[in-house]
Amino acid sequence: MPTDQHIAAGLLGRVAYGRVAASVRALPFLAPARHIVADGRVLLRMHKGHGHHLVCAGTVVAYGADNMNSAPDGVERWSVQVVGVCEAVEPTDAQLERFGPGPLRVDGAPFEAVYLEIAPRLATVHSMGIAVDITAEHPNEHIK
Repeated sequence: MPTDQHIAAGLLGRVAYGRVAASVRALPFLAPARHIVADGRVLLRMHKGHGHHLVCAGTVVAYGADNMNSAPDGVERWSVQVVGVCEAVEPTDAQLERFGPGPLRVDGAPFEAVYLEIAPRLATVHSMGIAVDITAEHPNEHIK
């Protein structure tokens, strides 16, 4: 029987973007990120210009992604959250290729990539809609 961490990793592989949650002086914030899953870890690519990576690195963060707005009618909707320690990393060439090209601009500024890695310690999975097995075979483009 797969664990929530295995199910979460599989579902994260179905979508490319999510949101990282952290806090600054006890105030929460969310920041969008591109992700891939590699060796049981969630790798994030974020825009360096906002400085969110400085707050996340070295702390416990939550990362969430879902298909709530993208699932076609009749397909199970799901939401995943992983929680773990986040660290700055330099991705391998193979991982960079999996991330694909970044956006040209973010909020009008040229995109500068920075990479983080979350080692999940806790994962939660929620599903809504039809009663199907969300662990069923599905192409996972963002997991290796």
